[in-house]
Amino acid sequence: VRRCGGAKGAGGVGIMEEADDKQREAYEELVRIKDEESVEAVRGFKRILNEGNPAEDGLTRVQELSIFHLCDLFAKLNDTNELIKLLEDVRPIFSKLPKAKTAKIVRTVIDSMAKIPGTDETQVKLCNEYIAWCVKEKRAFLRQRIQTRLANLYLSSGRFQQALKLLGELQSEVKKLDDKPLLVEIFLIESRVHHALLNLPRAKSSLTAARSVANSIYVGPLLQGEIDMQGGILNADEKDFRTSYSYFFEAFEGLNTIGDQRAKICLKYMLLSKIMNNQGDEVPTILNSKSAVAYTGPEIESMRAIARAYKERSLHTFDAVLKEHSKEIEFDGLVQRHIKDLQAALLEQNLIRLIEPFSRVEIAHVAKLIDLPLPEVERKLSQMILDQKFLGILDQGTGELVVFDEPISDSTYQTSLDVVEDMSNVVDSLFRRAEKLQT
Repeated sequence: VRRCGGAKGAGGVGIMEEADDKQREAYEELVRIKDEESVEAVRGFKRILNEGNPAEDGLTRVQELSIFHLCDLFAKLNDTNELIKLLEDVRPIFSKLPKAKTAKIVRTVIDSMAKIPGTDETQVKLCNEYIAWCVKEKRAFLRQRIQTRLANLYLSSGRFQQALKLLGELQSEVKKLDDKPLLVEIFLIESRVHHALLNLPRAKSSLTAARSVANSIYVGPLLQGEIDMQGGILNADEKDFRTSYSYFFEAFEGLNTIGDQRAKICLKYMLLSKIMNNQGDEVPTILNSKSAVAYTGPEIESMRAIARAYKERSLHTFDAVLKEHSKEIEFDGLVQRHIKDLQAALLEQNLIRLIEPFSRVEIAHVAKLIDLPLPEVERKLSQMILDQKFLGILDQGTGELVVFDEPISDSTYQTSLDVVEDMSNVVDSLFRRAEKLQT
């Protein structure tokens, strides 16, 4: 009986191994063709996923990997509905899977949907749906991570108050659990929200909190790159471009090692920091470096053109470059803000150079020389006088600019005040000593 049973058991195992081998061979063939024949690969991965009885037996390793490949293919095909349907189809299997594996599948589907443009509202709806499911199933680990993703979606869609409220609730809950990796992400997103609200002190405070938590644990290169990138953005907005370049460089190095596309954005911000710090001559050197050569495109070329135009100190060349690369500049809020400052500085330099030979000149003549509308020139000159960039007045009656010479500074008055102050200190010291002698 034992021999018969053993034979039967061995035969059953053999059949299972044969089935697994066939499934694995089919899977490997689909992986090979998925880039060229996406639609056929989708059908094949679906067949593998439907083999056997996953709702009762759970998923095999090949079926689990097929889900991830389907996510990549649906993202490539921009098929949001199929991604949602895939998650609905595998939801009954979640009860048979470990919680960590369930979390990985749900997060992979949401991450894949994020690659499809214009799906923010669909992602918000999906996140809310699965947050409710996690509450019902008592899956706190997955719920907290989906809520973190939801806060990021609120940030990208401009719902800042909702994001701050959700992050505040998450912070108090995650601190009690001492889940430091998630806490770093929460503080980082909070810093981005405050930065979007132009609240730099709070943004720096949240980033400092993220760094202090990150220093006590191992942080992967992706998250560390995001922290450094946010640090660079905040320093750039504080006009500390030397420090911002250092942060962007660190972020670029980290993201470049893992092949993340955000390395290209960091490279662009590195070039912007150099231009804003009057070091535009170093832009070609940076772009010719070994790590930067791989990143080309309109965004990088726009920075190269801006550096070249700013070096020439030509306002018209600079304006022409901005018009040519308007799409790349307007798309990025950070670049747009600082390029406007650069344009204003260039205009000021050109105006000061033009009015330098004159003590009295018609504003219309200045506008003609710089080839700009009269109201714009008049407004800029008025602002420069108020900012004490030069001494002068605008004579509205005659339409002229009157430029004054710099007053000759006489140090006699200040020296006299210093002498009187020093004598006062000496007298006070003698008075205190006399009091001690009397006692």
